[in-house]
Amino acid sequence: MPLYENTFIARPDVSTQRVETLGEEFDKVIQEAGGRVASTENWGLRNLTYKIKKNRKGYYVHMRIDAPAEAIAEMERNMRLNEDIIRYLTIKVEALETEPSAMMQSRSREGRNERRVSEEEHDTADISNNSDQNDA
Repeated sequence: MPLYENTFIARPDVSTQRVETLGEEFDKVIQEAGGRVASTENWGLRNLTYKIKKNRKGYYVHMRIDAPAEAIAEMERNMRLNEDIIRYLTIKVEALETEPSAMMQSRSREGRNERRVSEEEHDTADISNNSDQNDA
């Protein structure tokens, strides 16, 4: 079967639970048509580069799909009809990647950097407290 990657953007005013439900609905459409979703990544609420349908933010969801073309066509038809989806893009790929996408890798890197900064701030506060105690 052909391999695809699909990314869709949901409106920012929907709940995260609704975004997960949308992903599950599209997964079900693919499975009913004889395909499978290899992985789904929720990239979360992100800023858009430009306004799309009067929205400046959107929830991004990325799916890696192994399905026939008819399944992809049906999924895209459902995305067009769904008012919660403001944009989607499906591309055909040679092979499905098993590692996390670049977006997920950058998010994990950002999380590590934030933890490192907070640890450094904590260490600096400890040093300043120790020097204050030594002065007294």
